[in-house]
Amino acid sequence: MTVHIGARPGDIAETVLLPGDPLRARWAAETFLDQPRLVNEVRGMLGFTGTWNGRPVTIHGSGMGMPSLSIYANELIRDFGAKTLVRIGSAGAMQRHVGLRDVVLAMTASSVSTPSRSLFRELNYAPAADWGLLAAAHAAAGAEGVRTHVGGIYSSDTFYDAREDLNELLMRHGALAVEMETAELYAVAARYGCRALAVLTISDHLLTGEEMPASERERSFGDMVQIALAAAFASSPALDGRMSQDK
Repeated sequence: MTVHIGARPGDIAETVLLPGDPLRARWAAETFLDQPRLVNEVRGMLGFTGTWNGRPVTIHGSGMGMPSLSIYANELIRDFGAKTLVRIGSAGAMQRHVGLRDVVLAMTASSVSTPSRSLFRELNYAPAADWGLLAAAHAAAGAEGVRTHVGGIYSSDTFYDAREDLNELLMRHGALAVEMETAELYAVAARYGCRALAVLTISDHLLTGEEMPASERERSFGDMVQIALAAAFASSPALDGRMSQDK
C-alpha cells in the first residue's frame, strides 16, 4: 500500500495498462479481462486486476496530465513491481493524414516541461518507447486491420493551450498528435529499466476541428486496448535485449 494506491502485495500485475480516466479503466477491465477485481479506489482512481488469455493484467487509471501520471507510474513500478506499462488514451491529430479513429503508436514524445525535467537539468532528454512493445503493437494493429501511424507525438502540460505558434512548429516537424502524459511515462520507465509504450486513439483533430461522436468512442477505443494487450505479451524483454546487443 502506498499513499495513492491502496493495493495489497500481489494485487498489481507486472503488466499494467494506464488509461487516464478511472471510469475507462473500469470499462476496459470489465470488457477485456477475465474475473477483474477492484484493487484500488484511493481518491477515486480505480485500478482492477484480472487475466487476459490467462495472463495477469492490471488496468489502472493515471489521471490527467504528467504530474498525475508520474505519481502512479512511480508507485506502480517502485512499490508494486510493474515491469511493462502501456498508456491507452485519446489524442488530438496534428497531421492531415492522421484521421479520427486512427491509432497512433508514440515512438517518441516531445514536451516543454515534465515532472522529470528537474532531474535532467541542462540535458534535453529524448523519451522514447520500448522497441519490442512498439514493434509488437504495430504488428497487432496490422493483424486487426486498424489504420495506424508510428512516430513522434507532443505531450503538453496544458489542456487549454493558446500557443498556436508552438503547435504549428510541432506540425512542421512531423508531430503526429498531442496528448498530456506520454513523455513522463517514458522517462519514468527508462529510469527504472521498465518497458513503456503509448497506444493512442485519435478522438479529435486540431487542423479540421473534427471530433469523434461520443457514441463511437467505446468501439474505437476497444481497438486500442486489444492492440495494447497483444503487444504487452507478444514482445519479449529477453528478445528486446538480444536485439539491442545485435545492434
